[in-house]
Amino acid sequence: MATGDVDRNIGARIRIERESRGWSLTELATRAGISRAMIHKVERGESSPTAQLLGKLSGAFGLSMSTLIARAETGEGRMLRAADQPTWTDPETGYVRRHISPKSELPLDLVRVTLPAGAHVPMPASAYAFARQLIWVLEGELVFIEGAVRHEMACGDCLELGPPMDCAFANESAADCTYLVALLTTA
Repeated sequence: MATGDVDRNIGARIRIERESRGWSLTELATRAGISRAMIHKVERGESSPTAQLLGKLSGAFGLSMSTLIARAETGEGRMLRAADQPTWTDPETGYVRRHISPKSELPLDLVRVTLPAGAHVPMPASAYAFARQLIWVLEGELVFIEGAVRHEMACGDCLELGPPMDCAFANESAADCTYLVALLTTA
């Protein structure tokens, strides 16, 4: 799927989520702490949303970021072949997110992330309010900053996230880092 198509699908999904709640652009902007103009551009597919922006929007909807993006990207069926797994790239950091799990009623999503060398992706606590997560480092090194706690992770390390709080994913090394996020939706 081309980047423009992904941006349009995510924007359309955000509009659907907003309208299904009966919210105006102004109400969503207030709930998410994002400008009304930015939401309008994203909904129209005129701007590529960043990971931080998607985290704020998903939190406002009471969804995990993974659920929001999955609703925009994945089709029906119990099998999601590798060639059909949707990817999304954060235009700000180059963070590449691949949705691995098929769309289903299971409260579990699997996401593979490649975080470029030197990248730092902050996430608001609201992005984690309705999910429990594990992070498993597949390649490279990851620093996960959870509030004031810094977790330095190497290949093979697995971390269960604590209660929702502002956090950040950082790759302080000179090589890309790849990790898997297993997300269990609790709401």
